[in-house]
This record gives sequence, structure tokens and C-alpha cells, in this order.
Amino acid sequence: MTGPPPTTPEPPAMDAVLYEAGFPVDLLTEEQRLVLSELTPQELTVLLDVKSRLDAVGPEVQAHGEIAGGALF
Repeated sequence: MTGPPPTTPEPPAMDAVLYEAGFPVDLLTEEQRLVLSELTPQELTVLLDVKSRLDAVGPEVQAHGEIAGGALF
């Protein structure tokens, strides 16, 4: 019995991946979205890793900014 070839699911749209990771996709310009849409899978992996690490120290960095008035140490 023959039928349609099995379909492979399409990867999620770049906007959706970035939104799920916490990027403010709706605030980006069209040019910024274009740049992000052209990322290679490896570049996306690096970007998401860096975002994850920044988020992990975010509260500490934010607290310093509030306490020290935004002074850089």
C-alpha cells in the first residue's frame, strides 16, 4: 500500500524559539528579526546559552544596580 510520504515536523519558527527563551521578540525591529532568522543552528545554540547564563546572574546584577545606583564594579 502506498500513501503520502511521511512528513518530518518543521522546526519551530525562530521567533517562537527566541520568545520561549525570553527574548522580547515583539520589541525587535524587522532588521533585528531578519538577522536573528539567519542564525545557524550553532549560533542559535550559543545565543541561547549566553542568554541562559546572563539570566542566571540577572537578579544579582540587578540588585547591584539598584543598591549602587548603577555603578559598575
